[in-house]
Amino acid sequence: MRKEIFFVFTLIIFSTPSCTKDNTNTSNMSNTITPIINSAWEQSKGTALLNIQSLICVGSYNFSGGSTGIMKSMDFGGNFVVSNTGNSDITPTRGFTNDGNQIFNCTGKGVFTSTDFGANWISKSNGLSNLLNSGIVYVSPYLFVVTPTGVFSSVDKGNNWISAGLTNIDVRCITSIGNTIFVGTNGSGVYKSSDWGKTWTQINNGLSTSNVRAIETKGNTLFVGGEIGTSVFRSTNEGTNWTQLSGGLPTGSYRGFASNSKYIVAGSFGSGVYYSSDNGDNWTQINNGLKDLSIFDLAFNDKFLLAGTNTQGVFRFDINNLK
Repeated sequence: MRKEIFFVFTLIIFSTPSCTKDNTNTSNMSNTITPIINSAWEQSKGTALLNIQSLICVGSYNFSGGSTGIMKSMDFGGNFVVSNTGNSDITPTRGFTNDGNQIFNCTGKGVFTSTDFGANWISKSNGLSNLLNSGIVYVSPYLFVVTPTGVFSSVDKGNNWISAGLTNIDVRCITSIGNTIFVGTNGSGVYKSSDWGKTWTQINNGLSTSNVRAIETKGNTLFVGGEIGTSVFRSTNEGTNWTQLSGGLPTGSYRGFASNSKYIVAGSFGSGVYYSSDNGDNWTQINNGLKDLSIFDLAFNDKFLLAGTNTQGVFRFDINNLK
């Protein structure tokens, strides 16, 4: 779930910090020998040359968000069209979450929601003292959003927001296991809360980076993406202990994840996409056809794995080709 703010003019991209993304070149990733699958990604029509920072799949609808706002696909990510009615001021779009068919997105200008699959978007930022949002998650009945000045929560689906702690900490990304909330920060590692944000506990044992760019759950397992020179870390006990993963996964900066019942997928900023079918013990590279190896976010629909890239839009990969 997951990210940093980009303003795009033609092909020049300027960035400021946010949830799992910064724009640092990571070409110095290690030369670890990694299994490779040769099946090809295909670029989604309508997204070429776009900066895509977030993805979500809700039923038959697929949404991407980035420096030009929101785009929508109704054919499993094959074609995308602009879906910005009511949100012309919300670029860049940084993250998505949903409660059934109601979709929420967080942006550089606050939170927006749609109840008609993206046909219209409505601002929901009352009480947000910082509109520079970098991650969002819905854990009934709470909606949480993270900012460079802490966490905010809403019990009425974004109509009103209050502070939920970690004030003045630069929080970049957010996820949950059950009712327990986990956040990744820039400079302070990972925190968790089991009381809807009333109190937070820092959980960094075994985590060799304090700068967390992405966070994801697969069942009861947590994964976080670190900065340049680290990698992906895993916890099987809700953050009590962390282990840095290798098994074909090179070091570098990891900005996005996706998971389903079979796979965990990690997107690096500079080295492309890697997936694991054994909960992160071993990883296989799938980069054939990708025109940009700097990945911001990933998402599964029923047929494809989607990847959002820094400069070349959305790509999709047939999940039947994952081994």
